[in-house]
Formats: sequence, C-alpha cells, structure tokens
Amino acid sequence: MQAAKAARSEAQPSEGGPPQRSGRRLSSRAVRLTLQAIQAADRLRLAWLKRWHPGLEIDPAASSNFAVARYLLAPRAKLRIRAGAVTCRVPGALVFLVEDGAEVEIGEGVWLRTELEPVRVAAYAGARILTGPESLLNGCHLSAKREVRLGRRVWVGLGSRVFDSDQHDFDETRLLQSEPVSIGDYTWIASDVTVMRGVTIGEHCIVGARSLVTSDVEPHTLAFGLPARARGKVGDRSRAT
Repeated sequence: MQAAKAARSEAQPSEGGPPQRSGRRLSSRAVRLTLQAIQAADRLRLAWLKRWHPGLEIDPAASSNFAVARYLLAPRAKLRIRAGAVTCRVPGALVFLVEDGAEVEIGEGVWLRTELEPVRVAAYAGARILTGPESLLNGCHLSAKREVRLGRRVWVGLGSRVFDSDQHDFDETRLLQSEPVSIGDYTWIASDVTVMRGVTIGEHCIVGARSLVTSDVEPHTLAFGLPARARGKVGDRSRAT
C-alpha cells in the first residue's frame, strides 16, 4: 500500500514542474499550427484573387496578409506587388482602387502599415502609381489621375495625402487639371501633409506635419507651413531609421 501511494505521489506533477513546460510546448505548437493554417488560407485566397483579376500580380515572397486587402480592379487594371512587400492583417484597411488601363506597382520591401489608419491607393483610368523599394506608406492616401511616383525608401506618414489632380472642375471654364507628382529617394513626408498636383519633392527632404505642398521642394530641404516653404537643410537620410 505504501509503495502504491509513493508511486502515485511520484506520478503527480508538482506545481511548476515538467508537466507545465509540456503544456507550454503544446500551447506553442497549437499557436504555430493555427498561424500556419491562417497563412495557408491566405495563400489560397491570393491564388483565387489572381485568377479572378488577370492584372493582379503578387510575388510569392510578398506577405500573405495581402489576402485581407480590398481590391477594386477594373478588367484592364494592373496591380503588381513585389517581393518582400508587407502589410498588416487588418481586413479591409488596405484598399486598392485601380481603374481601366491604370497601373499600380508596390516596390520590393514596401511596408503598407494599416494598424492605426487605413492605406488607400487610387489610380484612376489610365493613371500610374509607382512606389520605390523599401518605402513606408503609413495610414496615408495616394491618388493619381496621371502619375504619382515615389522613390526609394520614401516615408509617407499618418493622414497624409498625395494628389496629382484637382479632383474636380473648378467651374465651367476652368476644367480639372492633372500634373505628375514625384517624391525623391529617402524623403520623409510627415503626418497630415497634403501634396498637390505638379509638385516635385527632391531626395533627402523632410516635409513637416500639417504642411500644404503646392510648389517644388529642392533636394536636402526641410520644408513646412501653409503653404510649405524651405526652412532649413537636411543631410544624408539614406541610413535614417
């Protein structure tokens, strides 16, 4: 009897002993399997989306989270998402509107960050939006009726908007105008900035929060204000974090 009690006592796990570690291992494995299942389902949805939209190209090395984005693609629209591009897994927070004959390219390693605010990319009929590699679109809005082009490692902050068009006619004699917008390499557009049509912002620039950019900004310039004006110089931002 005493031997049986001793055997049962040894079989009972003491608090904080190996069975708890075993439980943690099981829990970790369950989480891993769940994540793998979600990723597999996302890959299937991406394959279905690409089949449904012939102009949609998503590199296999891009994040599977693109499965939860919202795609509004016309029959002749083209949307390319390059290798290493990532987004957050917030359903419907990333929206691509690409109209007939329009083209959008999300470059290698671009981060479309949506956990705080949605990211909206809208290319209207015949327009182009091109984002350079390693750029960050953080809760912002890009809109093109002709062309919006971002260089390498361009950051566009929360609530900022880039428009290449007036969006509407001014009146019956002054009709809508569109002019390309270009933002150079390693430039940082801070929060709540509006960039208007025809503007070229050079490389290694910083545009301060709540600015309205209506004219060109020379390379290596700090600009801010309503409208934005040059306020200082900016050095090499290629290693900025």
